[in-house]
Amino acid sequence: MQAIEALLFDAGFPVAALMEKVAGRIVHYWLHRWNSMHPVLVLVGPGHNGGDALVVARELYLKGYDITIYSPFDQHKPLTQSHGRYCRSLGIPWYQRWDELEPKLNQRILDGLFGFGLSRPLTGEIATVVEAINTGNSAVVSIDLPSGIHTDSGAVLGAALKAETTLCLGLWKRACLQEAAQPYLGQTELIDFDIPPSAIATVLGDQPAVQRLTAEKALQTLPLARSPVAHKYTVGQLLVIAGARQYVGAALLTGHGAMASGVGMVTLVVPDSIRTMVVAQLPGALVLGADETPAGAIATLPPLNLDRYDTIACGPGLAQVSWLPEIMASAVPLLLDADGLNNITASQLIERQGATVITPHPGEFKRLFPKFTSGHDGALSAAQLTQATVVLKGAKVAIAHNQRLWLNPHSTPALARGGSGDVLTGLMGGLMAQRNNGPDPADAVTKAALGAVWWHAQAGQYAHKQRTVLGVDPLTLAHCLDPALASYLSQLN
Repeated sequence: MQAIEALLFDAGFPVAALMEKVAGRIVHYWLHRWNSMHPVLVLVGPGHNGGDALVVARELYLKGYDITIYSPFDQHKPLTQSHGRYCRSLGIPWYQRWDELEPKLNQRILDGLFGFGLSRPLTGEIATVVEAINTGNSAVVSIDLPSGIHTDSGAVLGAALKAETTLCLGLWKRACLQEAAQPYLGQTELIDFDIPPSAIATVLGDQPAVQRLTAEKALQTLPLARSPVAHKYTVGQLLVIAGARQYVGAALLTGHGAMASGVGMVTLVVPDSIRTMVVAQLPGALVLGADETPAGAIATLPPLNLDRYDTIACGPGLAQVSWLPEIMASAVPLLLDADGLNNITASQLIERQGATVITPHPGEFKRLFPKFTSGHDGALSAAQLTQATVVLKGAKVAIAHNQRLWLNPHSTPALARGGSGDVLTGLMGGLMAQRNNGPDPADAVTKAALGAVWWHAQAGQYAHKQRTVLGVDPLTLAHCLDPALASYLSQLN
């Protein structure tokens, strides 16, 4: 972002003009959400983030808001200093010591202490003030990022403000999609200030290595245009291998996710002892029983012509199995999740010839790739090492393939339920099977993974609204997949 801004300034766009424009957009946002009944305490840092805050303070004051300014710094950048001098001339109260401030009822705080680019921990009085605000009852609105959050990693630098709303300026910062920053961001909103696409492309290229997964991108990956002469054998054949006697639910939920994907045919292999139960709940699937171990896991696979399938999804609820090398040896696109990952090694992924998608949570990722961090950089490293598509699950899902990383901003803590991942596996496998008809299978399965991650999150958010954050059990989630997509598409028409 600093390089992009430098390009704008070098091209002749004055710094002062940019500050006025950005602050004007923030004021517009503020006026449409919070009226002048709420007093506003403005926290002003020494740099241009503080200058943005001062321009907002000035404009809100002129529109009748009760404004107070707090800035504990002796020195400010020249432009910020000029705005501060003008705010004082208007008679806006200005404090340099926190203990001189008198708390006001229903006060809202505008955080302009530090934006992007902060690299040093917050210490001393600033850290004390941050702690006091976090333990108080004032709602915080942060400009660009909550003060104390690292721009890229999302890590807390000593201390960090917990915002109710974060107004990210110009372009999304990576911290907004990092799990470490989620407790501090609150609701995130992008404040666009019309950065020329040419400036973005000059710095980041036409296809940036790290991208936010947008609805537009995700919808392009979904098989929404279907031929009028399609039949079940032309819109994907999915083989799902899942479940054990004690993990019947994993097989069922994976099956429900697969059925919701619209795939033409689902063949589900489960231990023979649970076959009848699965058939009763998934009448649209072809359910095959397999010989099982004394513990109820699949002992051997039934006779299968693996090449007839467009995708194999394998793993949920399998428990310990010995036959995975047979599946790994197939060139059919393969999705591995849960126990499918726990029964293999990274070396097997490297050696595999077909397109592969893996969906580990951080613990599974760490077992497979102990030398990599279980974050965005680790997902990229694992994708490059194995040539697989890595779907790293968490509060914000990351999808890595080759040297590209997509971050999904859409989510809800309602998805923090056992079985949600099984639904995702079925959905993703179904979409992979429907896309497996292009010249580049690895690219096709990556696109299917992008669509599945977005769609799954949309269903979670849809169900959350219908049933509260506590009410999204995995079966409800599976049943909400298609209503959620239909609802989203109807809003586009």
